[in-house]
Amino acid sequence: MAQPRQLSLADRIFYQHAIEEVYWRHRIWPQESPNAKPSLDEVMREAELQKKVEDYLRNSEALEDYWQQPVIAEQLQREIDRMAQHTRQPEVLRELFEALGNDPFVIAECLARPALSERLLTNLYAHDERFHGELKRRAEAELQGHSSVEQMKRSSGGYSEIEWVRSDSGNLASTDTRDVGVVKMTDREWKENIQKLAAGFGYAKIDKGRPSSATMFNDVLAAIPAHVLSTLQEDEGYYYARALLQKTQDCVKLATVAWRKEPLQSWRARAETQGPRLITATGAYYTLPLISSEASGCTNDTWTPTDSAPQPRDSHTAVWTGSEMIIWGGYAGILLNDGGRYNPSIDTWTATSTTHAPIGRELHTAVWTGTEMIVWGGKSATGSEYRTGGRYNPATDKWTLTSITNAPVARESHTAVWTGSEMIVWGGQHFSNFTYVNLQTGGRYNPGTNSWTATSTINAPAPRYHHTAVWSGSEMIVWGGSYGLNTGGRYNPSSNSWTAVSTVNAPTGREGHTAVWAGSRMIVWGGFDGGGNTSNTGGRYNPATDKWAATSITNAPAGRSGHTAVWAGNQMIIWGGTTPPSNYFDIGGRYNPGTNTWTATSSNNTPTARNGHTAIWTGTYMIIWGGDNLNEGLLSSGGKYDLKTDSWTPTSTPSGRSGHTAVWTGAEMIIWGGGVNSAFFNTGGRYTPSTDSWTATSVTNAPAGRSSHTAVWTGSEMIVWGGIYFEGSNFIFLNTGGRYNPSTDSWTATTIINAPTARDSHAAVWTGKEMIVWGGYNSNDLNTGGRYNPATDLWRATRTANAPSARSGPTAVWTGTEMIVWGGVYYDGSRYFYLNTGGRYNPGTNIWTASSTVNAPIGREAHTAIWSGSEMIVWGGIDAFLNYSNAGGRYSPSTNSWTATSTTNAPTGRYIHTAIWTGSEMIVWGGTDDSINFNNGGRYNPTTNAWVATTTANAPTGRFGHTAVWTGDQMIVWGGSYGLNTGGKYCAPPP
Repeated sequence: MAQPRQLSLADRIFYQHAIEEVYWRHRIWPQESPNAKPSLDEVMREAELQKKVEDYLRNSEALEDYWQQPVIAEQLQREIDRMAQHTRQPEVLRELFEALGNDPFVIAECLARPALSERLLTNLYAHDERFHGELKRRAEAELQGHSSVEQMKRSSGGYSEIEWVRSDSGNLASTDTRDVGVVKMTDREWKENIQKLAAGFGYAKIDKGRPSSATMFNDVLAAIPAHVLSTLQEDEGYYYARALLQKTQDCVKLATVAWRKEPLQSWRARAETQGPRLITATGAYYTLPLISSEASGCTNDTWTPTDSAPQPRDSHTAVWTGSEMIIWGGYAGILLNDGGRYNPSIDTWTATSTTHAPIGRELHTAVWTGTEMIVWGGKSATGSEYRTGGRYNPATDKWTLTSITNAPVARESHTAVWTGSEMIVWGGQHFSNFTYVNLQTGGRYNPGTNSWTATSTINAPAPRYHHTAVWSGSEMIVWGGSYGLNTGGRYNPSSNSWTAVSTVNAPTGREGHTAVWAGSRMIVWGGFDGGGNTSNTGGRYNPATDKWAATSITNAPAGRSGHTAVWAGNQMIIWGGTTPPSNYFDIGGRYNPGTNTWTATSSNNTPTARNGHTAIWTGTYMIIWGGDNLNEGLLSSGGKYDLKTDSWTPTSTPSGRSGHTAVWTGAEMIIWGGGVNSAFFNTGGRYTPSTDSWTATSVTNAPAGRSSHTAVWTGSEMIVWGGIYFEGSNFIFLNTGGRYNPSTDSWTATTIINAPTARDSHAAVWTGKEMIVWGGYNSNDLNTGGRYNPATDLWRATRTANAPSARSGPTAVWTGTEMIVWGGVYYDGSRYFYLNTGGRYNPGTNIWTASSTVNAPIGREAHTAIWSGSEMIVWGGIDAFLNYSNAGGRYSPSTNSWTATSTTNAPTGRYIHTAIWTGSEMIVWGGTDDSINFNNGGRYNPTTNAWVATTTANAPTGRFGHTAVWTGDQMIVWGGSYGLNTGGKYCAPPP
């Protein structure tokens, strides 16, 4: 056994300095800067290094002291392995390993431990009622005492209002496209959000919208009461409730009151009473994994996802591999063919590839073979069923389609078991000749030969769906199902024969129940009968004697269906589910068949109540994920239940947002600010591709939460400035900002002395020594600006003589000597003017020069602009006629002339997209035309004036309002569209 090793505080500081040296080497120092790049020691003091070390040691302490989850060697090894396997910058990770002497122990303690302990602690703290319970109780009490909208404004929570508009309703002409108080939604997004809103008021959503008439949908909207508070809801940062103020078929106005939870950093600061303990890794032996040359995933014109949980869904499947839970498919407004692999040891998600994956579906089945997950069958978007499937190998992240030769008839709501060599599917429902047919057929699939063999129908149970099936080790046992059956059968694949299951003393007939195999018996429980009545009864079936014994109802959980059940070795754990008309459960029970007794599962820190979720047993935890409920609709959250301690911890769910900013430092992408609906964040995160990990930015001294602000990278700091937030129904424009240092994870406020007028929707560039902001909106359009010098913390106004006309939403680029602004919109009080004018500002002379309008693109806003080294290239946007443009122009400041960009093979017209410059190409991606949120884009080569489409294979979900940064060989997009917390990395290596 390896001998215990310990690193002193001085050792850890030494190694932290080595890590920071690697990151500092890769941080971008702007070539425009008049000064040479300083050394790390000039920008980072030893006290700041020590604080970083003490912070991650305290994080480890907190995990052990408050959650009894010490970080152990197995977790650290898996974190190192994850970094090596999923790194998107293998060359940087190799440098980090080398800086730590390629010593796996030092790498585990000084590189893996900081990332892992922060991730685990952040997630555990966010939903722990020991720290947020008092706030929750206060919010609940205030909701009871402030039952009207007017009274909401007097609560201790923050009050705000927002408007949702269906964007294809024809009402957009009167909608200010700059108005962050108005959220425009496509028809699909409108329906999804109205369904979720209805759920928050206790009204069941339309049955997954498939199919649903406009009349049915309008009935749901009409059912939402006006001026009535919803139930208290929760996300990782807030408790909140909503009220509907106004509604039409195409527009709703909402009020929200939100109580902010105490941020982790401030709680941790209060909890720090003394220096952290040193950590001894007793008996730890680590291995250093190889960093594959393929680890970067950087093959031209390919996407790889950023690390985040899959999008919310229900009717998906889940399997346990022994180290990961794999979820796949399901429903999220559309049918999905994506999924994710969740590693509970290190609390991380990895997306499953969609290349060659089966077509999206729900109500399918999935089994784990030992090396592959096999999915099969299910329901399509049109209501028909599939007889197709696929085998997914998590080791290679690759799919292989299952044969359809001799495959069973297409079906959904069937069952599947794995025998050790074959998958057996049976039963289900098939739509044929305008009627649903229940099935008693099935098939055995052998993945070794990719072949099917039909199961016998002789003596098979009656046709059914919504039944259960378990594998006993030699037989598949099916029981119960459609319209309250209490019959079943045992299928022996060796003899291809069926034996009926006794009905003597069998539980009452039911469907929507669960079944587990307990080693010698099948235990069924719950469900509902033919009349829709839920049950809390069950039975234990012994196939050796063909006899039933009832499960006790003493202390049994309340009757339910749509719940889950797992076998934990000596107990069955059931959780979640629903009972009519709208009662969703966040509690469950543990059933011990040896004593025929029930014990309730803990109700502390439970996941949100739900049904339609999945559950797996890891050997230590039950992990539940996904599903839906009335308060929040579809869910992307989950939880881990520890049987030994009877306690819950959440699975990781990073907070999504739109309207945020992002900068690339050379070593990491920093996102900050933005919000969801009317909630504005002063939080952010640093995504490090080399370790494929996220770290939260500090909130200590951070600027107030905001959206529609700007951010620039100086070489050592990110400077954010301006923006907007809501206070009640009022806009509050900001002229404040902050400088964020990622090396020290610290904020310094920007002075407001001589700062420009508060504003949002402005433009900003970095010159090498100053940030220049210009234009924007603060109830009036502006043509003023300012130059901020972070070295002196001083502002100077930009000249207004010969400046372009006032506007909001202009774009700006920096040429090396000048800032060029162009486009945007101006409102004169009665109409909007979309501008095709601009100007060049020289800070050295403080002089403006107008840009030519000859051959300039048509006026627009919400377009993009990049600097190619010799030209500004603008593209896309929306014009005065509400046309979405796929045209653009190249502006040469040396000749003051425009050249049109080709529209041949250009992406579809759009706005609120992103654009980056690679050094030889402009890549545009995402955006919307108010009917479709795009997940495609194009690469434009100005030398050839030609477009090439970006692939959509494995691309992130379509979106707008996201951010994009360029790393040198990859474009990273993240967030957007009403709070997405997903993203992707698009590879376009330089020629």
